Amino acid sequence: MAMARDRQIRAMLAVCTAILGTTALYFAGSIFAPITFAIFILAIVWPLQDALQRWLPKGVALFITLALTAIVVLVFASIVAWALSSIAVWLQNNVQRFQTLYAQLTDWLEEHGIFVAGVIAERFDAVWLLRMFQQVALRLNQLAGFGVLVFIFLMLQLMEVDQIRRKVASLEKDNGAALLDAAAEIGAKFRRYMLVRTQLSVLTGILVWGFAWLTGVEPAAGWGLLAFALNYIPFIGPFVATLLPALFAMAQLDTWQAVVFVVIGLTLIQFLIGNYLEPLVAGAALAISPLAVVFAVFFWGFLWGITGAFIGVPIMISVISLCARYPSTRWLAILLSGKAP
Repeated sequence: MAMARDRQIRAMLAVCTAILGTTALYFAGSIFAPITFAIFILAIVWPLQDALQRWLPKGVALFITLALTAIVVLVFASIVAWALSSIAVWLQNNVQRFQTLYAQLTDWLEEHGIFVAGVIAERFDAVWLLRMFQQVALRLNQLAGFGVLVFIFLMLQLMEVDQIRRKVASLEKDNGAALLDAAAEIGAKFRRYMLVRTQLSVLTGILVWGFAWLTGVEPAAGWGLLAFALNYIPFIGPFVATLLPALFAMAQLDTWQAVVFVVIGLTLIQFLIGNYLEPLVAGAALAISPLAVVFAVFFWGFLWGITGAFIGVPIMISVISLCARYPSTRWLAILLSGKAP
């Protein structure tokens, strides 16, 4: 009886701790999000820093690592900005096509007894798409401040990695060695995850660009670059990269059969890469349950927005790796992973 009561108390404490922790992460996201993102980048760039400081002074190695990291981030941001601007320019020059499509759609619905023009007109028109892209551009500008915080935290972490590693190694018993092993394993998985994600994102961008160019969905280069960038956000990114070109195809193509062909083609590209090619390239080490992936993307996206959706899967990878190291939590790692035990 006492053991059962003790288990109930532990379960209640675990639930309360999870709720309080989630609340703290949500309201203090402006601090926790950049720190977590900086730790994620640290795990990726640390081998470069470690290799450089064996041959160069630590300060020089730190400067080179931060400079290369900043260059990669700026190139990625420029790609996203160019893709969005090219799509927004095309939309601004062809707003009338969407006005015509909107009128045709409402007429067709009214012919079938569905009167929604008044309701939809209050919430949506062709200019709504242009406002949407403007809002996205505004959010990207807000991410610039987030990037500065991440850069500062990353610099501080790179300066103190060696000191933190010595402190962890000095912990009692085998706890320090176990934590260092876990950190090394998680870092290796992060690097493999980003390598796989980058390879598949490049392939997705090329295929989407080629398909859009062949089917006449403009701007083809913008859709390819946007698909490349959005593929870093599992589930949500491929969905948006399929929905937006399909919506623009409705205003550009003459027949509904051509629009259906575009939708099927884009969906097939995302489906084959995400469900067949990615598991083969990622391997068993990065195998995560699809349900866990969706939960991670939406949960961390709810807490921290776009950055949370981007980093949700890496956080899930670290949780699975840590849970798999301890017998009491190994069952959770088995449930969250995408491979059979």
